[in-house]
Amino acid sequence: MGYKVALVGATGNVGREMLSILDERKFPADEVVALASRRSMGVEVSFGDKTLKCKDLETYDFSDVDICLMSAGGAVSKEWSPKIGAAGAVVIDNSSTWRMDPDVPLVVPEVNAAAVDGFTKKMIIANPNCSTAQLVVALKPLHDKATIKRVVVATYQSVSGAGKDAMDELFSQTKAVYTNSEIVNTKFPKRIAFNAIPHIDVFMEDGYTKEEWKMMAETKKILDPKIKLSATAVRIPVFVSHSEAVNVEFENPISADEARDILRNAPGCLVIDKREPGGYVTPYEAAGEDATYISRIREDATVENGLAFWCVSDNLRKGAALNAVQIAECLINRKLITAKKKAA
Repeated sequence: MGYKVALVGATGNVGREMLSILDERKFPADEVVALASRRSMGVEVSFGDKTLKCKDLETYDFSDVDICLMSAGGAVSKEWSPKIGAAGAVVIDNSSTWRMDPDVPLVVPEVNAAAVDGFTKKMIIANPNCSTAQLVVALKPLHDKATIKRVVVATYQSVSGAGKDAMDELFSQTKAVYTNSEIVNTKFPKRIAFNAIPHIDVFMEDGYTKEEWKMMAETKKILDPKIKLSATAVRIPVFVSHSEAVNVEFENPISADEARDILRNAPGCLVIDKREPGGYVTPYEAAGEDATYISRIREDATVENGLAFWCVSDNLRKGAALNAVQIAECLINRKLITAKKKAA
């Protein structure tokens, strides 16, 4: 018997991507329900060759739902995830609300699939931040081999990570540059067209931004609390896919050739690494793909046991929607949930 899946936030970038991925991966769902706020009630969204009409989250009965994919932002998740969990559905949440809760597993299936077993405490599983997800997919096999001590990462993050309005702003500002029109900033603090903004999320007391803090805290929770990590998160004028320049210091020796071989065989990783023009992956090529692409793998002679590499992934897919669907598949494959009996 198939599962009943509810998707909260079906009209957003990530919600629409989740519907697309559920269909692509032939997820074993008998029924998929699209949910949104009251103002989006009746809005139609595509699910394979079907069209779903959004229903109102506030009046929906979750008692026969097996899995709820939540992609409606932190405030909605904080209010609704516990209620939906109490009704008996497992909530897989894409916001930052539950990630650091000790009773909520934070899961990237290629890295720590066994952690899903802890979902029963709150009936919630958290999806990590988009920039963390691709990073830990690349770090995990290297950590298993040589034990990571320290990571320094600079991100080059696409505007889709800030939602549809941010994508629209990049488009309209780019057009304004070419037509010599007024450039309006609403979503970003400075113009994003033909620019780079070293500021994602709010600033914290120590000078880091919340986005940078998330990468540090989430990597520790998912991979290893002993890893030290420093990040600089930068927004760039790209529509989809986040890129990262990663520098890693290990406890034990590891060569670039060893790292290349390890990553080639690691789940979720694709190595494209030729030392020639174009022998690497850019955000444009990673868009629409599931893999975390790794290029420019090289030894860092400035530290003992150091490596540097370039890592790119579609932030709407592996960074959000795909990871959530993979978590749902993990629950099923590990036989942690069964479909509820449907009323006759």
